[in-house]
Amino acid sequence: MTSMIEMPLWALVLLVLFAAVTFASHFLFPSVRWFFRRRMEKVVAKLNLRLERPIEPFKLARRYDMIQRLIYDPEVSQAIAEHARAENIPENVAFAQAKRYAREIVPSFSATAYFTVAIRLAKWLSRALYRVRISHFDEEAISKVDKNATVVFVMNHRSNVDYMLVTWLAAERSALSYAVGEWARVWPLSRVIKAMGAYFIRRKSRNELYRRVLARYVGLATDGGVTQAMFPEGGLSLDGKLAPPKLGLLKYIVEGRSKKDGRDVVFVPVAVNYDRVFEDRILVAAGQKGERRFRARNSVIMRFIFKQFWLRLTGHYHRHGYAAASFGAPISLNEFEAGNARGDIKDLGRLLMQRIGEEIPVLPVPLVARALLDAEGPLTRDALEQAVTGLMRALPKAHVHLPRDDKAYATDVGLRNLIKRKLVVENAGQISVVDADRPVVAYYAASISHLFKK
Repeated sequence: MTSMIEMPLWALVLLVLFAAVTFASHFLFPSVRWFFRRRMEKVVAKLNLRLERPIEPFKLARRYDMIQRLIYDPEVSQAIAEHARAENIPENVAFAQAKRYAREIVPSFSATAYFTVAIRLAKWLSRALYRVRISHFDEEAISKVDKNATVVFVMNHRSNVDYMLVTWLAAERSALSYAVGEWARVWPLSRVIKAMGAYFIRRKSRNELYRRVLARYVGLATDGGVTQAMFPEGGLSLDGKLAPPKLGLLKYIVEGRSKKDGRDVVFVPVAVNYDRVFEDRILVAAGQKGERRFRARNSVIMRFIFKQFWLRLTGHYHRHGYAAASFGAPISLNEFEAGNARGDIKDLGRLLMQRIGEEIPVLPVPLVARALLDAEGPLTRDALEQAVTGLMRALPKAHVHLPRDDKAYATDVGLRNLIKRKLVVENAGQISVVDADRPVVAYYAASISHLFKK
């Protein structure tokens, strides 16, 4: 027992290394995980005291546990078996594919990352870029939503800024879980987005197994009461107008939920609009080509960022106009189905887009853009102000944001932003749209075109 044993140094190093790993995995790591888990639970408990809709346990479940629950769900198991038969492959191979899809979809929500980092960063960045306003908020109707209902914010999609704008505007109510596309799967952005509770989707995937796994996750999240946010249009608007709804995610929410516990799903229409959309030229070019291939060169993006940073350093920075959001009256899925004999998803999609359209904020740049495009020729400043005033009279029920409650100032704000970007020129007191940039000006005017009576 006390005799000496000689062994090579490399063997001793390996032995100590294996012992250290065993000790850490059995004693240290579980203690560390328990410590951080306890801290997270305390943070969530404090947050839930001030949130209108507390964070549901489903959202706080460990990612590993959620993946296991998803891939062993009876509906997913059936989909795996069907996929194996259809593709003539072993079930264990189909199971591995389903597990890979589940790992890709399921987020790893961190309340600390969401409420201490993401919200503050989103708020700071939104306010640094725009003068942010809430154009309309139906407080009375939203406050009456059943506390047990699953709330889904349905939004129009104007810019990638939409995510951070609505995230911090809704921060006092709950943590939002977004469905994000392939653009957000780049590391390390993917880790940050998953920590914020977002889940990735392959928008153009035709794989039936993938769709079944995604549908079941959305169904489980809906049953779990997770507050969600989605874009019914399915992508950014290429022409500035509201697009017809795409029904994929909406169908998963409606058909994937369980009706056993009687939990209602309540859709809250949210409309956003901007005096400047940073992706406007890229989107317009894609729309003119009739394809959703956004050719945004990294060099252009970095040059824009450095330019804004330099303007800040030199004291010449100005924000890019106004950004506004409107929150409309909620729509209960139970009430919709009770009043709609067919319970048609298409009818629900059209209703949601109609309500979103009614909530679109009317801002200075879209108003001035519309007035200039409607004119038969160049306008003086006085004529432009009169044209804007005429447009506002035609929008009695719209949510018009009038800076300083002054029509002349609102016209000046809109015009200043368009001239600054060289989309509009003023020569000898005559204001006109630059012909080459007419499609970009039309993009802004189109954001409010549906509000005018035919």
